[in-house]
Order: sequence, then C-alpha cells, then structure tokens
Amino acid sequence: MQRRLWLLSAWLGLAAPALAQELTLRTVQQSGSLVKYAPDAGQHRPGLCLEMLRAVQRVDPGLRFSGLDRQMPLRRVERLLSEGQVDVVFCLLKSPEREKQWRYAAVPLYSIRHVVAQRAGDERDFETLAELAASSHHKPVLVMRGTALARRLMEADVAIAQVASEREALQMLMLGRADAVYGQDINLQRHVGDAGLASKVRFGRTIFHEESQFVALRADLPPAHEERLTHALRRLERDGTLRLLAEKYR
Repeated sequence: MQRRLWLLSAWLGLAAPALAQELTLRTVQQSGSLVKYAPDAGQHRPGLCLEMLRAVQRVDPGLRFSGLDRQMPLRRVERLLSEGQVDVVFCLLKSPEREKQWRYAAVPLYSIRHVVAQRAGDERDFETLAELAASSHHKPVLVMRGTALARRLMEADVAIAQVASEREALQMLMLGRADAVYGQDINLQRHVGDAGLASKVRFGRTIFHEESQFVALRADLPPAHEERLTHALRRLERDGTLRLLAEKYR
C-alpha cells in the first residue's frame, strides 16, 4: 500500500508541472455568428464558443489563447486553419472536406439541428430534402455562405442563395424574396428573438440533420498540445459545464 501511495505521489509530482506549464494556442473569433462570438453583447452572453473557451482556461489556467482580438468570416477562418496560421478554432462542424485539412478534438462541444424557417402564414411542411429541392426551383433556399450546411444542400440538389448572415436571410424571408431559410436551430432562434419576429416566423417540424460542433485543430498540432486541450474539455464534459452553457444559449 505504501509503495502504491509513493508511486501515485511521484506521478502527481511529475504531472503537476506539465499542467502548470504555460501553453499558448493561437485562435480567432468567427465573425457573423452571434451565438458563437458576440463581443459587443456584454459579459452575460458573450457567445457560446467564447464561454466554452474561457471555461477551458478556468480548468487549466496555464492554457492560454491568443488572437481573440481578431474577428474573421468563416472562409477566412478555414483558410487560416488549413494553412496552420492558427492552432485551434472553437465550434466547427465536421465534413469530409474539412477532415482532409485539419483534425478535431475528440470531445463534442454542443449539438445543432438543421431546420427550416418560414413565414408564419406559410403552412407547408418540408419533410425531406427532396421536397425542399422541388420547392427551391421556384425560389432558392437561403443558407449561410460557405458553410457545411450550404454544401449539404447542394449535394441534395437544392437550389440555394448564399447570404452573409442569418439576420440578412430573415430580412429577405420577410420581404418575400425567399420562402425558406435553412440553418442551425440555435442560430436561427437567436436571430428571430433578437429581431422580434417570433410571431412572423415559424420553424418546420422536420429536423433534417443533427450534428456536433467540435474544436478544430491544425493538422500538425503537437499531440501533447491536443492531449492537454482534450483533458480540459473532458473535465468540462464530465462536470456538466458544456451542457449547461449550450442550454444557456438555446
């Protein structure tokens, strides 16, 4: 028993300096997604991904993130990651194309559902992507530019018009320029609420797809750095922090 305690003490003595050692990972904020990053919204709701990043820093104070003063559109974020100019990006979806360019931490951050938003008076329900594709030949479906969701619709032969933000998409929907907005439930719900459109917009019954957001890692990030970040994320998963933060933004 004494030998076991000595070995445990020795292991902790070796592990503690490793965890205490400072490590700075380069990152960037994604612009145009208020659910993820909302630097002007105040401390109460600064963005789900920013809060998750800060939670990682709380459980591992030696782990730092630089570059949070920079905001970039999604395509620029993707390019920086694929070129190795940033080390990590919080909250990106997986896709075969993306997984060829970078890796992902093993712990899912939160899940999103693909849904359709329509004008309140539009009683049609699209139950499949095939039905959405048929309707899109009259008016294209609005979707965020350059996203995995846009690529998914194109693969299903849905005619789309790509826009810069959910806010712009909802404005076009209200003007009758489109009949459907395809997006992430958590994002669309936020923008509908912020714009006071709860009585003018309805969400279809169908969940077309459900998937998780992850921390993306540059392809050649050292394994030790990935392990340290993953260790912090697992602690947040186990104690319920990731779940509580996701619920806060729904």
